[in-house]
Amino acid sequence: MIVVFRVRRGSSLPGKLRDAAAQYWRSVARENSSTGTGKNKYRETVLLPRTDFPMRPSGQELLEKELQIQRECGFSELYSWQRNRKGKEFCVHDGPPYANGDPHVGHALNKILKDIINRFQVMRGSRVHFIPGWDCHGLPIELRALAECGEEAKTFSPMEIRQKAREFAERAIECQRAAFIRWGVMADWDNCYYTFDKEYEAKQLQVFHKMFDEGYIYQDYKPVFWSPSTRTALAEAELEYNQQHVSRSTYVKFPLIKVPPKLASASGGVSSVHALIWTTQPWTIPANQAVCYMPNAEYSLVKCLNTEELYLLGTECVESTAAILDTQFDILQTVKGSDLKGGVCSHPTIPGRESQLLPANHVTMVKGTGLVHTAPAHGMEDYGVASHHKLSVDCLVDENGFFTEAAGLELQNKYVLNEGNETVIQMLHGANMLLKEEDIRHSYPYDWRTKRPVIIRASKQWFVDTANIKNRAQELLKKVKLIPHSAMNSMLAMLDRRTYWCISRQRCWGVPIPVFYHKETAEPLINKYTGKHLIKLMKEHGSDCWWTLPLDQLLTKEILKKSGGSDVSDYVKGEDILDIWFDSGTSWAHVLEDVSNVADVYLEGKDQLGGWFQSSLLISVAAEKQIPYRKLVVHGFTLNESGEKMSKSIGNVVDPDVVINGGVDPKQDPPYGADVLRWWAAESNVFTEILIGQNVLQAARDDIFKLRNTLRFMLGNLHNFNPETDAVPSEQMLMVDQYMLHLLQDYSTKVTEAYKECDFGKVIRLLLAFINRELSNFYFSIIKDRLYCEDEKSSKRRSCQTVLDETLDVITRSVAPILPHLAEEVFHHHSNQKDPESVFRTGWIKASSVWRKPGIVEAIEGACAIRDSFLSSIPGKNALEYDITIIIEPSLFLELMEQLQGEEISSTSQLNELMMASHTTLLTAVPPDLRTETDFIEGKFEINLEGGDIVEETSYKVIVQSATKERCPRCKKYTSTSVLTPCPRCLDTIAGKWSV
Repeated sequence: MIVVFRVRRGSSLPGKLRDAAAQYWRSVARENSSTGTGKNKYRETVLLPRTDFPMRPSGQELLEKELQIQRECGFSELYSWQRNRKGKEFCVHDGPPYANGDPHVGHALNKILKDIINRFQVMRGSRVHFIPGWDCHGLPIELRALAECGEEAKTFSPMEIRQKAREFAERAIECQRAAFIRWGVMADWDNCYYTFDKEYEAKQLQVFHKMFDEGYIYQDYKPVFWSPSTRTALAEAELEYNQQHVSRSTYVKFPLIKVPPKLASASGGVSSVHALIWTTQPWTIPANQAVCYMPNAEYSLVKCLNTEELYLLGTECVESTAAILDTQFDILQTVKGSDLKGGVCSHPTIPGRESQLLPANHVTMVKGTGLVHTAPAHGMEDYGVASHHKLSVDCLVDENGFFTEAAGLELQNKYVLNEGNETVIQMLHGANMLLKEEDIRHSYPYDWRTKRPVIIRASKQWFVDTANIKNRAQELLKKVKLIPHSAMNSMLAMLDRRTYWCISRQRCWGVPIPVFYHKETAEPLINKYTGKHLIKLMKEHGSDCWWTLPLDQLLTKEILKKSGGSDVSDYVKGEDILDIWFDSGTSWAHVLEDVSNVADVYLEGKDQLGGWFQSSLLISVAAEKQIPYRKLVVHGFTLNESGEKMSKSIGNVVDPDVVINGGVDPKQDPPYGADVLRWWAAESNVFTEILIGQNVLQAARDDIFKLRNTLRFMLGNLHNFNPETDAVPSEQMLMVDQYMLHLLQDYSTKVTEAYKECDFGKVIRLLLAFINRELSNFYFSIIKDRLYCEDEKSSKRRSCQTVLDETLDVITRSVAPILPHLAEEVFHHHSNQKDPESVFRTGWIKASSVWRKPGIVEAIEGACAIRDSFLSSIPGKNALEYDITIIIEPSLFLELMEQLQGEEISSTSQLNELMMASHTTLLTAVPPDLRTETDFIEGKFEINLEGGDIVEETSYKVIVQSATKERCPRCKKYTSTSVLTPCPRCLDTIAGKWSV
């Protein structure tokens, strides 16, 4: 048989060691468990592993151990310790979670990922700046607090509402804080930031006034997203889109009362031509001011074969619209969009009102008719058209979503999204202006708090002029490192679409917009004098002062005089509060003062690309002309194992407290402890959805058990090893031990780089590959004979113990940021000190560059290729039952093998250890006395050194024969002259200890 191996540097280790090694060591275990006197006598001389490090702690034992580690290893003191040392500043800015409920797995994912970054940086010697915080204002908290009070809440004053909301937020904060601490998150938990702190609110107003003074904040009457269910304006980040929303789709005729000249010749009469529009929001038609067209597109005048009416619509839409209306159109004339200039329609339901035909860039031919009904009070693009052409922006809808008196008696007091919508459709039908009406299922914005549909409604609000900020913001954003990089385009596109940002909210739980209004003119009073005074009051009293202090203390006579006003009684204070995204978006101004208002890392879920990441960016660029972060790390959303969004009503929520402490039924929900939750978080891939459930958690626990088993093996074989006195210098080690240090150096480099890139999933993959392949399947299998059967102080044994000591240290440190409880447990078992320091106080991996031995790689991997040839020929059998002969003609490959075995035949050489046979013979030619019927295993190995400068492919032959000697009763190798007498190596080892 011929086996060809081509191995180059960096390839994975070849090897079929597992079966052979497992069979061998199972036999050792069986015989060691025997009660025979002689066997017991030999067994006592075998240096089996000794450690009290538990392999599979579970249940209450596991939970108590984690809490004990947190206490004894100083988890609560670590943050302050590292802040008091010298080192490079490294800042992760904590995006404030919302203080409106219990901690959930989304919190766990986010906080643990930040903690992994921070712990890695602490071990690298940085002074980590990390101040946890909470977003404490806003409607979700207000609604939850009022819901607890029932009907009584309807009678609450603004200050009573604020007090209830604050109390609710404080309870939520304490609950979340306790969970974060239990997860092992490192921070000074007694000094967090809260958006309802007086200092925070004062800093927020400073930023507000700075932006106002520079013209970035203004008041205007514009259409905004409006939530009738909460009676307030919303920012786009406060919306969620319901893909199953049903709207009333309508095709409506707008009679042309002034036909553009180029259509007049073919029209056959002015009254017979109708501009045809399509809308899914017919309730907005009473507010129509224009019909818009695309200037560069083509439009057609068509004749409907069913009714013989003439319609005007986009040429690209003629065929699809005819099909929807179940008719055919005969095209009479085609013109450019620009030829429609000057056309005028009559309003389909309001006699005497005219609607101009106007050009607009937002018109498309993708859906509808290519002509767009334009109601400036109910559309952002519509408002842009109105601003350009000086059209009226009349809103006929109140803050509850009902038509006002101005809409007419037929519509007054009707809710626009149901009864009002239906009435408008009936009005269109009655006026013979409705061609078709049907339900359509499509994506529609909902209030993220109440899960009810929103509308677009014009109202007087305060805005940030993002149009004049976003270009600079986009330029600066391109210099930021985004992980994953694909998120960059998403965020740039979101910024590009954002022309203004409505920051006023019609509630009372928040920071007030610091403005006064003249009672008669409604003109706002806000300037540097009012700002300076209110900021001072905010620092002293907090934002409550806006509701508790009398008006003449908020707006003093001196300020009013400087502002050109007359009497305080002429003014009222504003009732709007700031958007919570403005609240949290100014966090850098308060939290990052010590680091020049710039953090090294912001890390949040992908929804924050349009939320906190963006609000922080826009405010910082406007106020400071800089971006508040150097790196953005974006993670995905947590879903259950079926890929479904978790919901309490459905009952598929995974509670992190249950993950750690177990559920009511421990069999169904066993306690996994904090490290399993942390492993799950680390294993997640950024920007993808992250699944969690029993199968995922059990897999994480099993991986940790594999890791613990590996660590336990190393600890058990180091119980009598002192690195200060017993360590062997790397150049004096056996070659396979030097090879392992080489692999350890490579692992250390890769895992460090993965941490730097915040790719913790890669850290775990590297770790599992190393402990499973390089350690358990390869190295541990071949060194067990050395560890167990060599003399306790022999240089061979000390050599591999030195490697185990270094490997244990590297693995422990490399996993510490992810599994701090396990790392501390191992560190304390391993340390020779009576009271060892925390692993986090002793630095990062200390791998040495001298461990790199490229030349040794070829020798070991060449030997492994030969061993694979050998093991492939004896599937399922014990390799120790055989002697092998390796034949290599004089070559570089032979020289490498001779470094592993200097003599011709050996049972104790490095080469034989790698082969796992009882004896290995190394020859340059086939023995002349070999029987002619002997089978050869033939193979080839390619050496590739010096980056390809030295390339040599060498053939080899392997002869496999049954072992010729007897089995040693101590080491189980076939190296003894008698089954009753240990082999020479074992006799030397036990000599002088007791007589045989």
